[in-house]
Amino acid sequence: MSFDTLLKGGVLPDGTIADIAVANGRIAAIEPDIAAEAGETIDVSGHLVSPPFVDPHFHMDATLSYGQPRINSSGTLLEGIALWGELKPLLTHEAVIERALAYCDWAASMGLLAIRTHVDVCDDRLLAVEALIEVRKQVADYIDLQLVAFPQDGLYRSPNARENTIRALDLGVDVVGGIPHFERTMADGRASVTELCEIAAKRGLMVDMHCDETDDPMSRHIEQLAYETQRLGLQGRVAGSHLTSMHSMDNYYVSKLLPLIAEAEVAAIPNPLINITLQGRHDTYPKRRGMTRVREMLAQGIRVGLGQDCVLDPWYSLGSADMLDVAFMGLHVAQMTSPAEMRRCFDMVTTESAQIMGLEDYGLAVGKRADLVVLDAGNPIEAVRLRAMRLMVMARGKVIARRERSPMRISMPGREAAIDRRFEVPKAGS
Repeated sequence: MSFDTLLKGGVLPDGTIADIAVANGRIAAIEPDIAAEAGETIDVSGHLVSPPFVDPHFHMDATLSYGQPRINSSGTLLEGIALWGELKPLLTHEAVIERALAYCDWAASMGLLAIRTHVDVCDDRLLAVEALIEVRKQVADYIDLQLVAFPQDGLYRSPNARENTIRALDLGVDVVGGIPHFERTMADGRASVTELCEIAAKRGLMVDMHCDETDDPMSRHIEQLAYETQRLGLQGRVAGSHLTSMHSMDNYYVSKLLPLIAEAEVAAIPNPLINITLQGRHDTYPKRRGMTRVREMLAQGIRVGLGQDCVLDPWYSLGSADMLDVAFMGLHVAQMTSPAEMRRCFDMVTTESAQIMGLEDYGLAVGKRADLVVLDAGNPIEAVRLRAMRLMVMARGKVIARRERSPMRISMPGREAAIDRRFEVPKAGS
């Protein structure tokens, strides 16, 4: 038997050491020792081989626009929205495509091969929608790009948002989005959740709403989202993004709310880097950090994925398409420091987010599409700790990014050595 590519000696996320054979763009075999010819045999001994990273929440229409037309001086969500409103009339089709493709190059180099991006539909030109549909076509050979019709300025608050949302979906946008907490009233917010879920149910689409991205503990649209999910039979197709108000909610109310979310099979997508940066801006001390209750959600069986949200745009001045940064920050702010919890943070930027996005051809299994990343780490926890270097990225069976491992060398009196920050955790009793 002959394969296109053979990876030798990789460490799988569960700790298994195995060879991975690739043929015709798919994983053909995963076995302890595959003796076969291949077009290319690659030694990945001792390195973690993982399914690719997945970002379930991003804003590609705004990415890499930092400083245009100005910088968010207050650092708040509302100034970011206002700043985006200033930038929208200045957008061109070509500029949106150019920035999005540049970001996709960054993503590919970091092993990030699936992205769900919200795209603002409140511009009557639908310029960003059309641009990102074009980008989706151009990157289809290496990135799964899902588009969310996002009425950034409010389904009812923005005059043509409802009509534009329908137009965007008619153009082929994949997911129905919303922003109920930005409507003029709580009642309008609840009504927007109902209508948007009904649109999704009628069209057989998934739902992903910016929900309660506020420090206001009375912002409770996630309750309405869970209710509509049950009423319309959308279980497993709905996600609530951010959910930061839950950070500030009364504990008794949360004890009622979390089982409702779990019962409706609504997923949660916190965005650690952004949530802890934008929230708590009106506090003195103690200062709220704003991220939702991840550990408590997991204890209820709620599926949680972690999103990047923003990179170099009106809301966030940093970022590099590295989902391990997201997992690293999520681990810290959620205080998920047991071995099982740290491992779960890795899953929340890979397999869990893939489930939220409904990626059926994803994963390290025979017959699945050969999308994978080789990391300079011995296991998922070490990958998060080190924000490990990507040594190789494969998409659709083709190596699209590669670099040599190059440890740093120190040179001091009596201390000449190559430094390797990898670390083997001692076993109990040793």
